[in-house]
Amino acid sequence: MTVNRPLFSQSTSPLRNSYGPLRKTILSSMILVPIVIYLLALGIGYFYFMTSLQNSSLASIKRILGDHGQMIDTFLEERKSDLAFITDTYSYTALKDPETLRQILKQLQHKSSAFVDLGIFDNNGVHVNYQGPYDLSGKIYKDEPWFKAVLENGVYISDVFLGFRKIPHFIIAMEKHSPSQTWIIRATIDTYLFNTLVEHVSIGKTGEAYLLNTKGLLQTRRPSSGSLMEEGTLDHRPPEFHQGLKISIQKDRQGNEQLYATTWLKNKLWMLVVKQDKADAFHTLNTATYLIILTTVIGVMIIILVSFYFTARIVRRLETMDSEKEKLRFQLIHASGLAELGEMATGFAHEINNPLQIIKSELALIQMDLAELIEKAGIQPSETQTELTDSLSQIDLQINRCSQITHAILKFGRRSEPETQTLDLNQFIPEIITMVDKRASVQGIDIRLDPDSRLQFIKADPAQLQQVFLNLFNNAIDAITEKHGSAGGMINLSVDSLTKEGVVISITDNGIGISDENIKKVFTPFFTTKPVGKGTGLGLSVCYGIIKNMGGDMAVSSRNGNGTVFKISLPVERSKFQENKSDDAR
Repeated sequence: MTVNRPLFSQSTSPLRNSYGPLRKTILSSMILVPIVIYLLALGIGYFYFMTSLQNSSLASIKRILGDHGQMIDTFLEERKSDLAFITDTYSYTALKDPETLRQILKQLQHKSSAFVDLGIFDNNGVHVNYQGPYDLSGKIYKDEPWFKAVLENGVYISDVFLGFRKIPHFIIAMEKHSPSQTWIIRATIDTYLFNTLVEHVSIGKTGEAYLLNTKGLLQTRRPSSGSLMEEGTLDHRPPEFHQGLKISIQKDRQGNEQLYATTWLKNKLWMLVVKQDKADAFHTLNTATYLIILTTVIGVMIIILVSFYFTARIVRRLETMDSEKEKLRFQLIHASGLAELGEMATGFAHEINNPLQIIKSELALIQMDLAELIEKAGIQPSETQTELTDSLSQIDLQINRCSQITHAILKFGRRSEPETQTLDLNQFIPEIITMVDKRASVQGIDIRLDPDSRLQFIKADPAQLQQVFLNLFNNAIDAITEKHGSAGGMINLSVDSLTKEGVVISITDNGIGISDENIKKVFTPFFTTKPVGKGTGLGLSVCYGIIKNMGGDMAVSSRNGNGTVFKISLPVERSKFQENKSDDAR
């Protein structure tokens, strides 16, 4: 048994051309709808995730800026407190003593290495006592801006300046009033230590911190570039005063975008600046963006590929369904033709049966008259008489044979509701073989029956069971003919395995067989392995349904090129089964 070519070629099917627009509609729907939903969900998630990540990065910079601003303010406040403690503890006369001032400086440096030197000034700006690495005693500072600022404000923290030592430094000075004298104490702060305090800020790869005065001049070194007292403003203009922390994005002189975080110190009009490359500041944000873009591209590609795959499967399934509908229509037309042919055959058989009965009656009359004539005339036996008697017997035999054929046609063509009867397989199966034996012999096929010696009674509808066996025999004959031609074919029918559960009927042929792919579909509705137009029009699915309705089962086993075996299991008639057991016992 081989796979036939399709009933209708897909290339010529009128439905084939309608699949193009349908395919486009399904494909566009399967791509656009998921992608829109996917991008919408991804966009919302991206917005909130990026906003959260950006706020987290900015909050981290603000925290660092606030902490270091507070640390610098605390540093300056502690140095002012140190000087205030000295002025409150020692008198002007005591501080004019070099040894006393030297011990005080030593104690201050022991407490904090930020103090470089210490000096005492009278109200005329004369440096009356100095302890430090420079020779500054006797120097007059009454015209220096810092001296005037101390007299005006009482306490003063200078910007970085050169002064007499010609080295960038800044000072903290404090005025003290006594009943007999107004004097000033001044300390120089270690610029290197102070720079280290500010430069300690570490943010990413490019982050740096520095201080600017109100004129935009550097009060601490910039790790990237710039020296003390050089221009180091954010946008090449003096910084503007603002409250609290401020974050902005500006371009530097090279045109690169920089993230600036600024705050003004409380104890000095210095601006603390934390600067970082925007790309470095938002490195995590940019990495997440790239990953999200990559995920989006991969997700869209997967949606498109899956859409193409499932669209192709859906369209193929629709094509298969349409093809099956075409086959179904053809099968219905063919079945309708067979039904009409069956009705015609039934009518012909009925009409032929009547003349056969008349011929049989007339034959019986001729036989009686011939016997009476021979007896009365005393005709002696002769060769002519023998030939005449043999001819009449042959006529009687052929009349009986024609009668059997017409009865079988009437039984097969009778369309009525299923009528379950008790059937004896030992009688029923030979009748079926008789109906196909002539066709099988013409094809050179030998049908062998291997019956069970015991009685085989089952409950079944004879017409339906006859259809099942005829379909299986016709399939076997076609498969054998395709492989062996008109010689060497064999069909073996065996009835065995009589048990309390049922009887098994096996039909084995040595035909072309069924491929592994098609053997899974042999019981599929309207599936056939024979060429178009051949067969009874009863598919194996119909046969399978008939056997199932009788309470039995039907199975197939085959190897391509090595024949096929169909096994039909049918329940036995229980009452007859008991009789069989009794007969076996006797």
